[in-house]
Amino acid sequence: MTVYAVSLVLVAAAVGVLRWRRPAWYWLTFGVTLAVVRVLVRYRSVMDACGLTVPAARWRLALARATNRPIPEPRSPRILRMRPTRTGLVLRLKLRPGQDAFDVAAASDRLRHSFSMYGVASRELRSGVVELRMTGYDVLKRVQMPAETDPRPMRVPVALRQDGSVHYRDYRAIPHALTLGATESGKSVYQRNLVAGLAPMDVALVGIDCKQGVELYPLARRFSALADDADTAAEVLDALVSRMEGVYQLIRSQQRITSDVPDAEIAADIWDLPDDLRPVPVVVLVDEVAELALYASKDEEKRRDRIITALVRLAQLGRAAGIYLEICGQRFGSELGKGITMLRAQLTGRTAHRVNDETSANMAFGDIAPDAVLAAIQIPAEMRGLAIAGDSSGGWHRIRAPHTSLRQAVNVCNRYAERTPVLPELAAFRPVLSASAAAPVSLAKASSATA
Repeated sequence: MTVYAVSLVLVAAAVGVLRWRRPAWYWLTFGVTLAVVRVLVRYRSVMDACGLTVPAARWRLALARATNRPIPEPRSPRILRMRPTRTGLVLRLKLRPGQDAFDVAAASDRLRHSFSMYGVASRELRSGVVELRMTGYDVLKRVQMPAETDPRPMRVPVALRQDGSVHYRDYRAIPHALTLGATESGKSVYQRNLVAGLAPMDVALVGIDCKQGVELYPLARRFSALADDADTAAEVLDALVSRMEGVYQLIRSQQRITSDVPDAEIAADIWDLPDDLRPVPVVVLVDEVAELALYASKDEEKRRDRIITALVRLAQLGRAAGIYLEICGQRFGSELGKGITMLRAQLTGRTAHRVNDETSANMAFGDIAPDAVLAAIQIPAEMRGLAIAGDSSGGWHRIRAPHTSLRQAVNVCNRYAERTPVLPELAAFRPVLSASAAAPVSLAKASSATA
């Protein structure tokens, strides 16, 4: 008996240490079983306490009265499926007549406490069917991306959501995006994950880094063009506008709008073109947009207006031509001058890391998801990389990108350097890579002899 008691104490201590130090391992070994038992045992009482039950049908009540039987209990949503995952549980519920998906969403926090889970999020799959995603531990404390994700053309897994699912940056669904965050908030890591995810794809990367290229130049082998100052950035953006106009001429010539062509085959953007004619898509990464909008003289003001006008044109018209914007900055508001709010209105995807004031959070979410503003200003300083991601639909999620060092991102870019396309319009701005990294290499426009 003493040996049994000692063994039990040792096992309990090992489980406690595992839960503290390796919550993911604890969940996969013990936590998932205990959670399933808790949900099944407490389900009816929890649904009743959370107000997620409806009275029995009238015919059942009448039958009970006629046969002098006990009154039927209120009915809870029916569990269609319960699926354990590596981070929690997924419950699919069939709502009863009279219930609404909003009722389940409003009770999510109470369900979290009642089932002793770390987090509960709900979403409506179809009419009358709601999915509850429960997480058993803080998946954002130590981000571990799943071994298998679902990348597609122009769709990159960049972070993990609080409900345990993967957050994708899908350029075909959300062409342009804005990423905000204070210094040391995690913007650079997010950007590295994005570049590392795009590197194996058939896409051209164009970088604008006015901090003398210190952020993007180490990744230069995978970039088709790089600009490290505002003057070069203006020329790069003008070249992209010219490319966009040329792509539109190609689409126009290949639209196939004769009467004998089915509607589904009519070309309206580059993805409707045949593979042999489709231009390579372009992702433009702007590291610090404020450096492009600030000016101190009349000449710089003219350059600034030229840059903002080109960015607005690309944001408004670039999607069909396969040109996508990824704009990063610490602040992005009307104080940056005319045209900024017009540009921000075209940036559908919004991601905000830790910000220093509520005004910065309002810049990201004030016009699309006001509820996300409070979540953005509550991000603690020690949680680098934690961010709020939303879009124009009003939905938002807490996400965190896995830590990717600059060395890791450089290795990925070097591995796929041969996939870097040569764009004729941007050939003069392709970074010149020296054989030795001892001396810095200028990113200014190459001379005609080099080109």
